[in-house]
Amino acid sequence: VQLQASGGGLVQAGGSLRLSCAASGSIFSINVMGWYRQAPGKERELVADITSAGSTNYADSVKGRFTISRDNAKNTVSLQMNNLKPEDTAVYYCNASIRKTSARYTLEDYWGPGTLVTVSS
Repeated sequence: VQLQASGGGLVQAGGSLRLSCAASGSIFSINVMGWYRQAPGKERELVADITSAGSTNYADSVKGRFTISRDNAKNTVSLQMNNLKPEDTAVYYCNASIRKTSARYTLEDYWGPGTLVTVSS
């Protein structure tokens, strides 16, 4: 199983970016998909996640500015980031909790390689 993210880059404060992540490989189903971020000198933190049923969860710092969505048929998750602030600068990681086979209910955690988002003031 691999996760591949795209969409990072440099944007001015107040601007927007959209991150996308696609999971591929031996996948029976995906439970939760989400985005985490890690700023320099800080621990990795949850930005937002979404269940297969569409229930979402956001960090307080991004509520009202970021929107997470997913396409279950395509095994993709996206993060629309609006009104970006310099404090949003970080490496963003895609995460997925994946069930690889119908034979047993075991979830495995996978991470994408990370994509850099830089917000200039």
